[in-house]
Amino acid sequence: MGNGAFPRELLADVVPKLVATARGDLAATLVIRNGKLVNVCSGEVVERISIAVQGSRIAYVGFDVAPMIGEETKIIDADGAYIAPGLLDGHCHVESSQLTVSQFAKAILPHGTTGIFYDAHEIANVLGKDGLKMMLEEGRMTPLSAYMAIASCVPASSLGFETPGALFGPDDIREMMTWGPDVISLGEVMNFPGVVFGDEVMMGEIQSSLRAGRVIDGHFTWPVDDWKINAYAAAGITSDHELTKIEDVIERVRLGMYAMMRRGSAWHDVEKTIKAYTERKIDPRRLMLVTDDRNAESLVQEGHMDFVVRHAIAQGVPPVVAFQMATINTAERFGISRDIGTVTPASNADIILLDGDLANVKVSMTIAAGQVVAENGKMTVQMPTYHYPKAALQSVHINRSLVKQEFVIPAPISAGLIDVRAIQLIENSVETKEVFVSVPVYENQLCINESNNLCKIAVVERHSGKGTINLGLLSGVGLTKPAAVAMTVAHDSHNLLVIGNNDELMVKAGNTVIDLNGGIVVVMEDGTTTQLRLPVAGLMSMESYEVVADQSAAVSAALKAVGCNLNYAFMTLSLLALVVIPTLRISDKGLVKVTSDGFKFVTLYKDDPTAKYKS
Repeated sequence: MGNGAFPRELLADVVPKLVATARGDLAATLVIRNGKLVNVCSGEVVERISIAVQGSRIAYVGFDVAPMIGEETKIIDADGAYIAPGLLDGHCHVESSQLTVSQFAKAILPHGTTGIFYDAHEIANVLGKDGLKMMLEEGRMTPLSAYMAIASCVPASSLGFETPGALFGPDDIREMMTWGPDVISLGEVMNFPGVVFGDEVMMGEIQSSLRAGRVIDGHFTWPVDDWKINAYAAAGITSDHELTKIEDVIERVRLGMYAMMRRGSAWHDVEKTIKAYTERKIDPRRLMLVTDDRNAESLVQEGHMDFVVRHAIAQGVPPVVAFQMATINTAERFGISRDIGTVTPASNADIILLDGDLANVKVSMTIAAGQVVAENGKMTVQMPTYHYPKAALQSVHINRSLVKQEFVIPAPISAGLIDVRAIQLIENSVETKEVFVSVPVYENQLCINESNNLCKIAVVERHSGKGTINLGLLSGVGLTKPAAVAMTVAHDSHNLLVIGNNDELMVKAGNTVIDLNGGIVVVMEDGTTTQLRLPVAGLMSMESYEVVADQSAAVSAALKAVGCNLNYAFMTLSLLALVVIPTLRISDKGLVKVTSDGFKFVTLYKDDPTAKYKS
């Protein structure tokens, strides 16, 4: 880890220098004097603390740093400010920010995040192992402690329910676990029915990871059920972030799992889940704060882990405990608390300084691997540029233009009203509802427009060149004018997703995204088009995080202009093809429902089980 400009030294290699520095026989490379240390080990704030750093690691934490100062020592006077470990995001997807790893680092380091545990299953579903290698290589070029979770579910469910751009099995997992110590875990195991009911592939992937000495991240969305969650935990899965209520947290912790409480751009789960600690008084040592998904727009407008910690404090969590949930708890969960998550001798010098009241979490300086990398909200260092290969920039394989007829949904009656199964959005939640709506039929076609608060939703397969399409209905978008939005960010297989209430506009939006070779496009009735180009795997921009944030905000504004007022609407819409989250989703192969037995296809029409729509 930390090759090039931001080296991170192995502890075993630098022990003599660290000891010599603590003795006062070797001058420190960096000293921070006179601060108030947020000690996440002891759970207290310690006054008048100074820290001596040698290279990329901490040598001394105490009250008399004078013997360690030499002529070349860089000195920072904290002047009574708080000093804390750099914040850690224990579960995130970099691609969901629409940023490359380098730009993601530039966006979050000024906010005090110095370490990420990122599951790059988005790019894995498009580019396979090559995509993961790209992310890993770029992460190593940044100041971050960047740890990769190897994607476990490519595709998220199985080939029977969706079409991805790659397919992983136990042998692939075994190979990828040898890529380096910064490959930290097996990423979230979304095929939870496969685990519970003993799917051979899932069992093989888990066993390969355990034999490699890695921990395993969870994704379990079934309701509380004694034997199923026990079966899941019995597979060696020791964390879960799909928690939406108090009982979810308590249930996991009682089984020895780490409960990852999520506050993403559009998934607001901390407010409810944190009550397991603030109201039910559960021990916080296995509670973690994570983001899961935050786009560039929310990173600029709200922040990153500093925002999540501040939010937890606002829910009644004592500040030091909130910091523990975003530092030492995370490091201990992954078994690397010797290296990160604390300000202690021998640890990596990933340190933040904070202005004002601790509860405000106002980061004024970020130090990563012993270097000041950000100050007063701005980066102070340059990072090398990572160059993505041509294959990563040409990943939308739809070898034709979409036409209006493909967006027509045939009905089994010639005219009248018919009951149709629809996906109902839930704002600020990853989940959806299954609803039945009465829809008018004219000339054997469903009639959808802004007057009935429904949209058509289409998934077009984009990996093989076949471009097969599947259609359904969506409720709750809120469009009050004719409009369409299309995107190649459609978790997790990332086929082309098109949503709208006007077939012609859906065609235009979809074809524009195809022409861009990936991105997000909103088309209004007058032809006005707003776009965010995402050439890297159809997921990430090559622009700066500031530019992407502006373009993302423009997409949000365009959606609001046509009546979609959902909070960070794009983030919610992008999950509609993720077939492993309750209750109803859509893929290129059909409507998929999460049930107590697993995943199953369901029909579009309520009273005609033979009428499942296929183009």
